[in-house]
Amino acid sequence: MLNIKLPFWISAEQTEALTKAATNYWSKIEAWLRWPLDQMDPLTCTPGMLDLLAWQRDIERFTTEPLDLYRKRVKYALINAQDAGSKAGFIRIFERLGIGYVEIEERVDPVDWDVILVHLSDSQLSENNELLNRIIQKYGRTCRRYQLTVITPIKTGISVKATGHTWWFDTAIQTIAPWWVDNTIENNATGHAWSLDIAKL
Repeated sequence: MLNIKLPFWISAEQTEALTKAATNYWSKIEAWLRWPLDQMDPLTCTPGMLDLLAWQRDIERFTTEPLDLYRKRVKYALINAQDAGSKAGFIRIFERLGIGYVEIEERVDPVDWDVILVHLSDSQLSENNELLNRIIQKYGRTCRRYQLTVITPIKTGISVKATGHTWWFDTAIQTIAPWWVDNTIENNATGHAWSLDIAKL
């Protein structure tokens, strides 16, 4: 917000009116200057500009896609393309686009080596069916088949009850006993060998 201060010699009523008019005028000028910058953000730009950004980033809007999801797909198009091809990157793509937690398995025995299993919940699969197809088509690996499998979380209750307990207490007593070393040396003769080498010139 602009903070305009006028000279003090103008009367209070004139100062207030002129300040308000100048503030409104320059605020409009600032909004006009900021408008092109705001159009570069897919989350805040106009729908017409969003379509141009989507075309530039090779994103097509499908029929039932809501506008906020379309904006996310355009915004994260570059980073999603960079994450494509890796298991961790594929999981990040699902998280960015609001699908949530997924599990991915590769080379599952006895499934064919080119099949990649994507585990989702039932609600994820039903609510994002078209989006899942678009993600796999655009960011999936070449020469790989993707199978979507449903994992259903089940809530279970476990009651915790006390059972019998056994307690024991071990004590250790340190005893110091006198010790000695038997150091006796017997005076025994051992065999000796002598040798004399003579060198003749």
